[in-house]
Amino acid sequence: MAALTIDGRDIRQELLDFSRELVRAKSYSGQEEGIIRLIEARMRKLGYDEVAIDGSGSVVGRVGSGSRVLMFDSHVDTVAVTDEESWSHPPFGGDIVDGFLWGRGSVDMKGGAAASIYAGAVAKSLGLLEGKTVFVSSTTLEEDCDGETLRSLLEERGIRPAYMVICEPSANVITTGHKGKAQIVITTRGVAAHGSAPEKGVNAIYEMAEVIERVRDRNLELMRREGRRGTLVMSRISSTSASMNAVPSECEVYLDRRMVPGETEATIREEMSAIIAGKQAEWRIGTLRRRTWTGRELVYEPFHLPWEIGRDEELSRVLGASYRETFGLDPSSYDYWDFSTNAVSSVRLGIPTIGFGPGEYKLAHMRDERCPVEQITQACAMYAGVIRNI
Repeated sequence: MAALTIDGRDIRQELLDFSRELVRAKSYSGQEEGIIRLIEARMRKLGYDEVAIDGSGSVVGRVGSGSRVLMFDSHVDTVAVTDEESWSHPPFGGDIVDGFLWGRGSVDMKGGAAASIYAGAVAKSLGLLEGKTVFVSSTTLEEDCDGETLRSLLEERGIRPAYMVICEPSANVITTGHKGKAQIVITTRGVAAHGSAPEKGVNAIYEMAEVIERVRDRNLELMRREGRRGTLVMSRISSTSASMNAVPSECEVYLDRRMVPGETEATIREEMSAIIAGKQAEWRIGTLRRRTWTGRELVYEPFHLPWEIGRDEELSRVLGASYRETFGLDPSSYDYWDFSTNAVSSVRLGIPTIGFGPGEYKLAHMRDERCPVEQITQACAMYAGVIRNI
């Protein structure tokens, strides 16, 4: 395992203390200024060669100036807590109990962010940067718009890494890709009429009823497949009518479709066409608009294809070698995330990308979110090893 020292001092406790600070900094999506300022100050204190906040409110630090460019990315926004009184430990307390860091964002993904931030400083202190440039980013608004602020950061700062490590939680298992995602809106049209004369109208909700059944049946079909399989979830429904006493003229549902390798844009088009066939309906990608804490408006098109890096590619081999150095054994398994991450932007740019981070991702967004503290220090050592070996 790489020595976790900066200027000769062991930084493991300092790293955990910083992880606790990050958890205590409430950072709901679009409200990340406090945590971004905290990270900016810590990067400067750790001796990063350059630190900057971009127009979307993400912060990026640089160490080294060589031609071989590596980047680590973590988002630092979190989903909200709506059941604070039900948590075993305060969601913004940053408590360490029973070997776990408890709190919102401990897994998703402030433990990984802290580990990567300190890894850059460790690499600089240990002289691991010859011929290399390492960027470490903490990005905003990922929970709603995965990849969008990372894309704008790369574009605005003129950064084009040769390799990207996404520090999302993987329980410190090397993760070679993730499913694709399409967020889709289906709208059915009706004809408005007074509630006392429904026969004079066409009820858009009734028009949607068969569509709902088709969505359910399609998901059941997907779930019966062997191996990796996609999913289709209806997550929201609404209707429009002139009043509570009127036949609704429009009904809208929102779908979340996860895709596996082999499924393409054509797959989704064919699937949606079949779902609305014979109905007064149309479908479209569910464009989202969000505003960053800096005031920048994001327009996000939530359609991303699945991706996977080969285990024989250079970045995969580097992660394997660093894993052996960190843990003293070969990786016993690899993972593939069910969810989408900021990797959608680096993959789209053709940048070799891989995942590795502390925490069990099934605990993300859940009550009593908690991350093993040992995994945070191990991840930091792993990231420093990746810098050494790249």
